[in-house]
Amino acid sequence: MERRRLAGMKPAFLFHHRKIKNLNKIPGGSTKMNAWAILQERGFIHQTTDAEESERRLTEGPATFYVGFDPTGNSLHIGHLLPVMAMRWLQSCGHRPIALVGGGTAMIGDPSGKTEARPIISVEEIDANVACLQKQLARFLDFSDGKALMVNNADWLRGLKFIDFLRDIGKLFSVNKMLTAESVKIRLETGLSFLEFSYPLLQAYDFSVLFRDCDCQFQFGGQDQWGNIVAGVDLTRRLHGASVQGATFPLLLKSDGTKFGKTAGGAVWLDAARTSPFDYYQFWRNVEDSEVEKLLGFFTCLPMPEVRELGRLEAPQINRAKEILAYEATCLAHGHEEAAKAYLAAGGEFGFADPDGLIPTSSRLAEVKAESGAESIPTLPLSAGELGDGLGILTLLVKAGLSSSNSEARRLVKGGGCYLDDQRINDERQMVVKEDFKDGVLTLRAGKKARKRILLQD
Repeated sequence: MERRRLAGMKPAFLFHHRKIKNLNKIPGGSTKMNAWAILQERGFIHQTTDAEESERRLTEGPATFYVGFDPTGNSLHIGHLLPVMAMRWLQSCGHRPIALVGGGTAMIGDPSGKTEARPIISVEEIDANVACLQKQLARFLDFSDGKALMVNNADWLRGLKFIDFLRDIGKLFSVNKMLTAESVKIRLETGLSFLEFSYPLLQAYDFSVLFRDCDCQFQFGGQDQWGNIVAGVDLTRRLHGASVQGATFPLLLKSDGTKFGKTAGGAVWLDAARTSPFDYYQFWRNVEDSEVEKLLGFFTCLPMPEVRELGRLEAPQINRAKEILAYEATCLAHGHEEAAKAYLAAGGEFGFADPDGLIPTSSRLAEVKAESGAESIPTLPLSAGELGDGLGILTLLVKAGLSSSNSEARRLVKGGGCYLDDQRINDERQMVVKEDFKDGVLTLRAGKKARKRILLQD
C-alpha cells in the first residue's frame, strides 16, 4: 500500500500551510530531567499502553508527542488544563509537543464521555474556534523555532475520499472490538449514529499521519480517550510497522462526583472575556481543602516538596495554600499582573490568609504586598433602560453570570445563597429597582464568594 495514497492524497500542513514533514528535527532542549518520572510524581498518568517503553523513550532522548483539542467552542476551559500542563512539563524536558486542533473531527463530534450526540456546527464556526484556540495555546507552549507545532486535522481529513478511506483504513478496524469500547456501549442504549461511530477511525488516522509526517511517537489525552488512543496505536502499527505509545490523564472530579471546572455559572473559561481573571482566581481560591495538594501538583510549577508541605497545612493556614494555587493558576492563564490584581481584590474583599508572609513559598505571590489595594471585583454595567421599572432577581443573576439559567438562579435563592449588598434575598420574585443602588452601585452575591458589582449607568 503506497504511503501517499494512504495519506488521503493531501500532505499534512501546519497553520499558514507550512508542511509538517519539513519540521521533523527537534530543536535542542534539555532531557536531563526524567519527563516520565515528573508526570508520574505529579499525578498525570492514569493509563498507558506500555509504561516501561514510554519511560525509556522519554528518558533516552527528545521525542515528539501530540494532544488533541476539540474546537467546538471559542475558548479552552479548565478541563483542558491538565493536558496543557503535561505538555508544558514534557516540553521543559526537551520533548516536542504537537497541539492538534480537530477542525476535521469537530465536524463529527467525539461521542466519548457523552450521553447524547453533539450539535452539528458549521465549518465557518469551527475554523473561527480553531483560530481562538491557537492563540490560547500559545500562552502555555513555546512555538518558536519549531519547539512545538500547531496542526489542524482539517488539512488532511476534509480532503479524504470516502471509498478510498474505507478500503484502506476501515478494513483494519473490527466492529466487534469497537463495540466493546465503554463510550460506545453507553451510547448504544440511547442511540449512536454511524457518524459518531466512525469517530475513532478518524482520530486513529490522525496518529498515523503525525507519525508519518512528524515522527510522532506518543499520543496523550483524557481518560475518556483511552479507546481512541489505543485504536491510533494499533492503526499506526498496522500501517507503518511502528511501535508508538499512548497514555491518558486522570479524570478530575470534585468530591461530589461532578466535573472539575464547572460552577453555578457554567464552565470556567480561559478567555478573559468569558471568565474574568478575578472569577478565574476565585474558582481556584475556593477549592476544597482536601484537593489542594493534588491541584498544586497539576496546575502549578512549584516543586513537589513544597507542594506536599502546602498540602499538609491545616485550617486556617490551608487558605494560604489556596491563595498560592489561585495566583499560580491565574498567572499561567492571564499573567502576573492580572493574577496579582485578582489576589489583591479578593484579599481586600474577603481578607488575606497570610498577610505577614509567615508561610514560606517559592511562588512569586510572596512579592505581592497583601494590602487592600484599589482593585475592584468584576463589574457589570447596567443601563437605566435595561433596568427599567425593575429587573427580576433571577434575570439579574443570569445576566451577571452568577447563574447559568433562571432555574439555577431560582434554586440559589430558595437555598438562601443570594445576597444584595449582603442582605439575603428569599423571594425569587423580588425586583431590583433604582432605589436599591447606593451611589449607582450594588453588590450581587451568589454563595459565599462569587460576587459582581452592578454599576447603574445613565
